[in-house]
Order: sequence, then C-alpha cells, then structure tokens
Amino acid sequence: MASRLYAWARWMVRRRRWVIATWIVLLAAVGGLGATLHGKTSTEFTIPGVEAQEAQDLLKEKFPPAAGGVVRIVVAAPEGKTLTDPAQQKVLDGVLREAAKMEGVVDVSQPTEAGAVSADRTIAYSDVRFKDEAPEVTEEVKEELATTVDPLRDAGMQVELGGSAMLPQTEAGGPAELIGVVVAFVVLAVALGSIVAAGLPLLTALLGVAVGLLGTMFVSGFVEMTGTATVLALMIGLAVGIDYALFVISRHREQLADPETGWEESIARATATAGSAVVFAGATVVIALAALAITGIPFLTIMGLAGAGTVLVAVLVAISLLPAVLGVFGERMRPRRPKRKSKSKGRAPGSWGLAWARGVTRTPAVVLVAGILGLLTLALPARDLRLGLPSYAAQPEASTQHKSYDLLSEGFGPGFNATLITVVDAESIPQDQRQGAVAQLRGTLAADKNVAVVSPPVPSPSGGVVVMAVVPKSSPDAEATTDLVHRMRDQAPEVAAAGGALYVTGQTAMAIDVADKLGDALPLFVGVIVLLALLLLAIAFRSVLVPLKAALGFLLSVGASLGASVWVFQQGHLNGLLDVSAVGPVTSFLPILLTGVLFGLAMDYEVFLVSRMREDYEHNKNAARAIAQGVSSSARVVVAAALIMVAVFGGFIFNDDPIVKAIGFSLAFGVFIDAFVVRMTLVPAAMALLGRRAWSMPRWLDRLLPDVDIEGARLPAAAPAERPETEKADPRRKTAARV
Repeated sequence: MASRLYAWARWMVRRRRWVIATWIVLLAAVGGLGATLHGKTSTEFTIPGVEAQEAQDLLKEKFPPAAGGVVRIVVAAPEGKTLTDPAQQKVLDGVLREAAKMEGVVDVSQPTEAGAVSADRTIAYSDVRFKDEAPEVTEEVKEELATTVDPLRDAGMQVELGGSAMLPQTEAGGPAELIGVVVAFVVLAVALGSIVAAGLPLLTALLGVAVGLLGTMFVSGFVEMTGTATVLALMIGLAVGIDYALFVISRHREQLADPETGWEESIARATATAGSAVVFAGATVVIALAALAITGIPFLTIMGLAGAGTVLVAVLVAISLLPAVLGVFGERMRPRRPKRKSKSKGRAPGSWGLAWARGVTRTPAVVLVAGILGLLTLALPARDLRLGLPSYAAQPEASTQHKSYDLLSEGFGPGFNATLITVVDAESIPQDQRQGAVAQLRGTLAADKNVAVVSPPVPSPSGGVVVMAVVPKSSPDAEATTDLVHRMRDQAPEVAAAGGALYVTGQTAMAIDVADKLGDALPLFVGVIVLLALLLLAIAFRSVLVPLKAALGFLLSVGASLGASVWVFQQGHLNGLLDVSAVGPVTSFLPILLTGVLFGLAMDYEVFLVSRMREDYEHNKNAARAIAQGVSSSARVVVAAALIMVAVFGGFIFNDDPIVKAIGFSLAFGVFIDAFVVRMTLVPAAMALLGRRAWSMPRWLDRLLPDVDIEGARLPAAAPAERPETEKADPRRKTAARV
C-alpha cells in the first residue's frame, strides 16, 4: 500500500493544478445537484414490520382519517379566568373555525364536545387532523396554523402546539458547533506550530464535508432520510477530515525538519506512511458505519451510509487534494527552525511523549489494572440502560413542544402525553359480535392498574376497523408505560379468538418498538464489529495479540461512554450544565451508532500509534524501544487529533435537538476516554507486558492474510533535496519564506 501511495502522491504533486481544479469542479457539480434535487428529511424514526408501524399501515389503508398527522393546539386561560367563560369561548371557537378551513385539514375537534377541558377549566386542547401523515405535513402549513392561533394570544391566553406533526427538524451549524471548529483551529496551530499549516486541515476538511453533505442532500431526493443522518455526516466528516489531514501534514513537517529532505519527496513519503494509516483507518470507519445495515433497520442503514460516504470523501481528500495543496506551498511548509539530527536517529530524549511512554511502561501491570478498573467503574451505570426515543419533554424548555407537554401534564396528568392508540381489525369478526368484542376489550383495558381512561370506540365508516385511545397514568418515558404496552398486547389472543386482530400504536408505542428492535440487534452488531477489528488489525500489524488488545480496549471505551450517557441523560446528572430539559431513556439507536462510530475512530488512533511502533520495530527489532519511539513520535499528533474530535463532537452537545445532544456527548466522551486512557495509556502498558510476543503470528495465519505495508518498510531510499534553479545560479539567494 505504501509504495502505491508513494507513486500516487508524486503524480498528484506534479499535476497539482489539475487536481485542485478537479476537486473544485466536483464541489460545484455535487453542490448543484444537492441544492436543486434534494428531498425532504424526515423527523420520524420508524421500522417496517414492528407492530406500531403495522397498525399505522392498517389505518392508512382502511381508515385514512385516523392515520393523518395531528397538530394539537393546547390553550391555557388567562390568570383568574376559565376557558368556558363566554368571551374566551368565543375567541377559541373562531380560531378553530379558521383552522378547519386550512388546506389539508380533515377535522378539528371541539374541546367541550371531546372532553378535552381540564377539571378546573383552565387548560384545553383541540386536535387539528390533516389528511397527510405526520412527516408529510409541511413547515409552511404548520407556520400558517401558528399564525391562525394568534387571536388567542391577543386575548391573553397561552397557546402552545404539540401533536405528532410537530416533531422539530434536526438542524446543525449553529454557534456551538462553530466554537468546536475554532477550538480545532487553535489545537492545530499549537500542534503544527504554524497558522498557515493549521489552516490547511480545516480548508481541506471543509471542502470534503461540503462534497459529502451536498451528496447526501442529493441522495435524500430518492430515499427517505432523517435529519439526524445529515447531522451525523457533518459531525463525523468534519472530525475525521481534520484529523486525517493533520496526520499527513504533521508527518510532512516532521520530515522537512531535516534540511536534506526535499519537499516533493517529503509529501510523497508522508502520503505513503501517514497516508497509509489514514486509508486503513478510514476504511475501518467506512466499514463500521456501513455495517449498520446488518441491523435491518432502514433509517439506521441510511444514517450509517451517509456517514460512511462522508468519511470516504475525507480519505480521498487526504490522499489526493492534500498532497496537491502541499505541493502548491512547497518549500514554505518547512519549519523555521529545522530540528538537528541526533545520534539517536530521531529520538527526542526531552520530549514529553517519551517521558509519558517511559512513565507508563515503568510499572505496566499497575497502570493496566488501574486503568481497567477505572473504565469499568465508569461503565457501571450502563447496567441500568433503558432505550427509547425522546418525548417532547426532552425538547428545549423554551420550545412550544415542551410547553405544550407541560400544560397537558398539568391539566390532564403525566400519562396524557403517552396516549396509546388501540387499533382493532374487526373485518373478520361477525357484525353481530363486533360491538360486544370491542366493549369487552375496552373493559379489560380500563381495568389495568396503569390506565387512567379509555376513550369510546371510534369505528371506521365500514366498521371494519375500530380505534380507541388509552391514556396511561405514567409518563411516556416511564418504565411502567412500557410494561403497559406489553400488557395491552397480551390481549391480542382474546381478540384473535373472536376473529379479529389487535394492534397498539401511537408515538409512545412506536418509540418502544424501535427500542426493542434496536436492543435485539445490538449484540449481533457488537460481535460483527469485534470480529472486524480482529481481522483488520491482524492484517495491518501481522499480529494476533495486538488485535485482541485493541478489541478489548475498544469494548472498555464503549462501556465507559454508555455508562456516562446513562449517568447524564437517564439518571439526570449535569442536566443544568448540559442544558438537558428532562431525564429519560437513552436514545434507542445511540448504543449501536456509538459502537460503529467509536470503533472506527478508535482504530484511527490505534493504527496511527501502533504503526509507528511497528515501523520502529521493523527497523530495530527492539520491542521496548519501539514502544517508546512509537509513543514519542506520535503522542503530539494523537493528542491533538483527539482534542480536535472532542471539540467538534462537543460542540454538538449544545444543539437544541436532544438526539444530536446525546450523540455529541457520547462521542466526545468516548473519543476522550479511548484516546487518552486506552490508546495513550493502556496500549503502551499492554505492549510493554507483551514484549516481542506482541509482534508474533502463527505461520499458517501469516500465509493466509494479505501483506499490507502501512509502515513504508519497502519504500525506496529517500532522494536528496533538490535546490531551486535560482539557488544553483546564485548560492547567496535565499529560499522562499517558510512557515
């Protein structure tokens, strides 16, 4: 691999203007397609085949009005008044009549007729039902409805909007995310010692992210995609794009510290060595994200493929556009004060990286045990992990969705926001028995200890489908509500005995079904990822023990990150600091997503760190020296890369969307733990205990696995630096300014 990348990079440098122009044209072409042919992103996380979705499909087919999206208008009377006062009632009736005239509205309920007024008559709600399903209700229609209810506000009432059609769009690119990019630039400037050199990774990463995101937008015109998928693509693409460029540029400047190394030769060698690590590490991220498809869950598959596509673009940028850009800067990328060659062949005895490596490997067993115990302690809260999807309680406190949730809880109890929809397919039940079967079912449901009320049955025009709303006593995120859904479904055999079928659906039931499906898929996915790690690292390092150690460290990182997520989002610690509106279950797809993404990112640092150890070991066959050299030569870059990822992911913690917030926190925490505790601490300690055995592999396995040279062991000898023609003519002439 290294030899091919060496030749590839020289080709890119010599045709740098064409390469840069090609990327600009590609950005313009993809940008045009993405801007003009993009589709609408979805706000719902659904899984075909689960019971809640089957019920929705049944309603859409046989009872379309009941399948439409709902915007719930929640109204609170002015202080000291009630909603049944004639003046308040008149304004409310007028607004509801105007709402009924809106395009796409099929029904608007009257609070007094539907029993939708609280006992103290201060809070009421009206459901505005649309003919389209919730995801299809446009933002323009919702904005029109928000304007329609303004007379209620003018009359002194509080008006908030909720319901299935009011799920907010997931967006990124706010001030908090920008702060992450600024922090990344500062880290790059310190790590590379140059403002110009620090700007290059940001420039190339932003171009790669733009291509990846605009391509994702173009694809959204043909497949259904959640808004979270585009945010994930931005989050991962930006982080790895900066890191991959940093790996190559830092190696390039390290080589240019030797005045005898020419800049073109250095670019080729940096691309061959650090670029090989980038290609290999990027491939693991791409494969891990694409492997989300094995869960069989469409929205998660699309999310993984969107992230994988952006990472693939980041890798291509690092090995094609970046060498070309470095070629444009040429001699100016050489550090101002070249390091003097030492007798120790590049070792820096006073470097903090070398001191860290020696400190960690002085008592490796103690370091290893202490680190593992610490990570297991962080993982302990994960024992109580509960999965779900955020309710409106998790939306920002200033949002209308959160306020509507609070008003409904105040007026009708906490379970009102968890309303479950019971759907009975009664077509096969004899007509003379339908009413009795439904009445018996309603009585059974109403007798449940966690049911507050069951609405009267609402049959379809043909009578073949009957719908009842069940209001629990517990909130949407409560474990008792999950138990209730399972008990309700236990009544299905009784309905089936009469010839019908029973389904339970609604936002709460859908969230429970998605969580169950994802929980079942998690063990298989983790197993596939661990096997993948063992195989890829065995190929990279011609070793059995190094992959085993890396996989175990990865599992510790995932466990610690999940434990921290449970501690914050489920148990409610640090809610004020992180602006978490309400505690609740951990986002259902977070464990799988975290496993896939963190695996790829963890392998980035593993490959970059251990490849430098392997490179030294190949030249000197001294295991102890290889550990010290590997950590010493890569510590600065690995620490900088980790800080950049933590900064980029951390910026998303302050996003208003609770799902994006949870993803940003778990990835930032996971990368921090994996880079600083696992890779920089436990890996050197474990390698010290293993010694030469770390690099051993059975001969039969060595013959089976392909030989991938990512350390550049078979590269040709470095060519001496060529002086510019002006220098040859006039030796006193100074070279170009350096950065």
